[in-house]
Amino acid sequence: MQSPESCAIMSCPTTLIADEDEEVADMETSVKAVEEILNYKFNKPKLLEEALTHSSCIDSVSYQRLEFVGDAALGLAITNYVYLAYPELDQGQLSLLRAANISTEKLARVAVRHGLYKYVRHNATALDGKVKEFVVTVEQEEQAEFHGGAMKAPKVLADIVESVAAAVYVDCGFDLKNLWLIFRGLLEPIITVDLLEEQPQPVTMLYELCQKDGKQVDIKHWRKGERDIASIYVDGQFITSASSENKENAKLHAAKAALQKLAYKSTGKTNTEVEPNTEIDGAKQKLHELCGRKKWPIPTYRIEKQIGPAHDRRFICSVQVPIAEGLLFVKGEEKSRVKDAENSAASAMIWGLQGS
Repeated sequence: MQSPESCAIMSCPTTLIADEDEEVADMETSVKAVEEILNYKFNKPKLLEEALTHSSCIDSVSYQRLEFVGDAALGLAITNYVYLAYPELDQGQLSLLRAANISTEKLARVAVRHGLYKYVRHNATALDGKVKEFVVTVEQEEQAEFHGGAMKAPKVLADIVESVAAAVYVDCGFDLKNLWLIFRGLLEPIITVDLLEEQPQPVTMLYELCQKDGKQVDIKHWRKGERDIASIYVDGQFITSASSENKENAKLHAAKAALQKLAYKSTGKTNTEVEPNTEIDGAKQKLHELCGRKKWPIPTYRIEKQIGPAHDRRFICSVQVPIAEGLLFVKGEEKSRVKDAENSAASAMIWGLQGS
């Protein structure tokens, strides 16, 4: 019969904690560590113990009930936040924002960023390997991926975040406002409208672009050994394939590759340079509105180049808008903040469109 003490604590090497290979000795240590991460002292530490206990510890109460509560509590907290923060958005846009902020991919990265996974008691050795692989994958990401990165997020990581949130929620008397005050910091950066515009969902974007061109998209799946393969066809013509251990992740990466390939095949590519002294205030919003009026996809931004040391870093960003005639693409000027560099690129795009 397994005792609670026989359950191991997840211990995966990571740069998020100074002593990378330190193993957590007991649950009391884990509770104290997570309280420090949350900056919250539990009235009932047993709640946090439960939140940090995986169902593989069969002689202990697992986090499953708390995860159920946390899923709903975080969903409502995020709903309240986006509703108050974006009074101009419709129900559909609010739903997209909420979904992005409580997705498995988003919450799993929260668990990695704050090292919460290190303090989970479990008796399933397979979890360690999956979590370790995902931690390494996240550390290698050039930017935060909230639709899905190179590897699908293990659900256990999102479960941890939800169960810990529930432990806080119950401990503070089911006070949603207190939960938000305590937990919001862990969820940063909150995914905003701007971030969704910069990282549109690849599969959705592929269907929308092809639909505008009157083309039919077909995604076919099959399995080869341990991996799922997704192949994308447009009007019956093979475009690209991608593989993953997970069907949805394979489709995601195939869509990303197809977007890049189809963009390069476009009939034209407008590439303009920024005219000196023509920075437009609020250019990103103006460009977004312009694309809306023309019924174009929303503009997407990316960092093209980073210059200088960390304490004096400067950025060059680009913006692109796929349209029926081709791909509109422009780089902005070098700026000290990503936000300003994106605005510079948007300004260049607006001037280029006015001159065309």
